Amino acid sequence: MNVPLEDPSQLFSVRDRVAVVTGASGAFGALAARVLAAAGARLVLAAGKQAELEATASACRELGAEVIMQARRPNTERDCEAIMQAGVDRFGALDILVVGSGLNDVAPIIEMTPERFETVMHGNVTGAWLLCRAFGQHVIAQGRGGKVVLVSSARGKLGHPAGYSAYCASKAATDGLTRALGCEWGKYGITVNAIAPTVFRSPLTAWMFEDNDKARATRTGMLARIPLGRLGEPADLAGPLLFLASRASDFYTGHILYADGGYTAG
Repeated sequence: MNVPLEDPSQLFSVRDRVAVVTGASGAFGALAARVLAAAGARLVLAAGKQAELEATASACRELGAEVIMQARRPNTERDCEAIMQAGVDRFGALDILVVGSGLNDVAPIIEMTPERFETVMHGNVTGAWLLCRAFGQHVIAQGRGGKVVLVSSARGKLGHPAGYSAYCASKAATDGLTRALGCEWGKYGITVNAIAPTVFRSPLTAWMFEDNDKARATRTGMLARIPLGRLGEPADLAGPLLFLASRASDFYTGHILYADGGYTAG
């Protein structure tokens, strides 16, 4: 890595790199797409919700990015290969994979059906595995390395009393996939890491930031565990993402990067 240390900001550059972002209609995926677009990457955006996908793509184009869309979820081997091939066909290569797709389903274990459990595991683990497999088939052959960023959670490390048996299990599996592929793909110069946030502001969590009794009670419980004394904002994930997607993390693989204000430190 011959980067002049006189200009270390270049370590974090992703300009002209080709990034595949899945779950681009969701909170983290849309954020990742906008961050990479503003940083100069070329984008392959995939999501199942067409209107939201188009909105993310439009926002990225306004930031100057070249964008193609794939209205697909990573449900099957065919879906994942189609997403990757679209990027190769348009841009000639792939450099970065950000797996922002996933889901949660909260229920006490005795009330959750096996089918609901399997849906969470498929969405959070099998889909990520299939995407990594399809990405690797192209990037290993390219022979120039690459970057994989998975999305874990503080719940991959910590349990939760409110019916998170499926979600916690799936994120612990995401951590395992991160470590396994970090070991397996090191010889190819492909780094594999995960961002693990706690609560950050998004359409799904907006209620927690409101000024009412329920929101205040929830925040009080969370903030008692967060040393930095606040909930997360989208900008708190931008820096970790750029680090993991750029040359700055070339000697960093198989790791879970907790973007949680210190929540998992105590």
